[in-house]
Amino acid sequence: MSNILPNDLIRKLGANPFFDQEAFIAAHERGEKLISIRLNPQKPVKLSYPLDNPVPWCDQGYYLSERPVFTLDPLFHAGCYYVQEASSMFVAHILKHLDLQQRAIRALDLCAAPGGKSTLVNSYLNPNSLLVSNEIIKSRSIILQENMMRWGNANVVVSNNDSSAFRRLPGFFDLILVDAPCSGSGMFRKDEDSVDEWSEATVKLCKERQQGILADVIGALSTNGYLLYSTCSYSVEENEEILDWLINEYDLESVHIPFNKEWGIEISESSQHKAEGYRFYPHKTKGEGFFIAVLKTKSIVSSFSMRKMKFEKSPIPKDALKGWIKDHEDYSTLLHNDSIHIYLKEQESSIKAVQQVLYLKNAGTLVGKWLGKEIVPAHDLAMSVQQSSEIPEVELGLEDSIKFLRKEPLEPALFVGLEKGWCLIKYNGVSLGWVKVLGNRVNNYYPKDIRIANL
Repeated sequence: MSNILPNDLIRKLGANPFFDQEAFIAAHERGEKLISIRLNPQKPVKLSYPLDNPVPWCDQGYYLSERPVFTLDPLFHAGCYYVQEASSMFVAHILKHLDLQQRAIRALDLCAAPGGKSTLVNSYLNPNSLLVSNEIIKSRSIILQENMMRWGNANVVVSNNDSSAFRRLPGFFDLILVDAPCSGSGMFRKDEDSVDEWSEATVKLCKERQQGILADVIGALSTNGYLLYSTCSYSVEENEEILDWLINEYDLESVHIPFNKEWGIEISESSQHKAEGYRFYPHKTKGEGFFIAVLKTKSIVSSFSMRKMKFEKSPIPKDALKGWIKDHEDYSTLLHNDSIHIYLKEQESSIKAVQQVLYLKNAGTLVGKWLGKEIVPAHDLAMSVQQSSEIPEVELGLEDSIKFLRKEPLEPALFVGLEKGWCLIKYNGVSLGWVKVLGNRVNNYYPKDIRIANL
């Protein structure tokens, strides 16, 4: 048995005659720390440090040979990439196999914070799709909102709701991802302190919680909709047994996802219905412990009725977005507490539907505050890939970019020749935030709550 891993866990895993217990323990004792990132395809840029090998199952994922100081990289703050564990990037391979990019869909990431899987899903969906990224814990929903803002797309709603709220959206989502709270055994190599918190009683509690969450949200899945269920647990109780429970309780079927056997991923089957799951072990794949499975609805599902929704005309003039948003005619506006949000016109009914039944942290892209005749731009617009090329901008080097991200004053000499007014700060061609040029001084509008506080 292992000196660092729970004996009860090793015993259960060892009950499988094909499980290499010795190699599994050795991988944890070596304690290798893997670093991987996933690039933002909407913000292509050359990074300041070398990328190592690509993540086999994600064409936007890469391993790093060593961990940089991400805090000191302006491109990290600009949302050009996301630091994400490699195993969980397998969601990208699943979405590509399901071929969901071919049409606009409605997707839900139910347990979304801090945002790794939501930014991934957002990158692999059709750009006309709508993604609802939800997090029940308020403090974590703030982090989620920040990360989705950095990713820069307007087809995202961030919500802060209990799973039970989604009972009010029957048949609404074509794709639901539930990365369920779990006992966390798959993270033992990455977080050794979590070993002390693991127990079989915790596994049992997590299983019950997972069933409660799934029972709340399963009715929101549409006819022929897909459920992606994942954990970072090795326990059968939280994985394969949940698949059997779902198939028994709801009219679902297992979906097979083909992949390259050289990747080292194991296919498991639930004991009752032989539902397929995909297991990542650190001694077989270059990543941490992870489990994921895909299920599909078999029967016709009753759907949310749009007939009773009210559509109010926006008070924002049609040309208010001109010069701020490219292709501004393609977007509808929502005015909330003097703040303008934009989203694609095709998504208006879907946005109104979720707005009626959910508590929203953000909808679409926050453009800025509306003063009646002009806009005070928001930081979200600086992060947006929808920003207009007509906005004045200044390219800074690394040292001045770090000063800007620390919310320190910038030298007016950097802005010689610019007219007074709003200006985007850019680094390597990517936006970092706003300043306002006032002639003999420049005001730094980088948000105080996300500035670099310590170096």
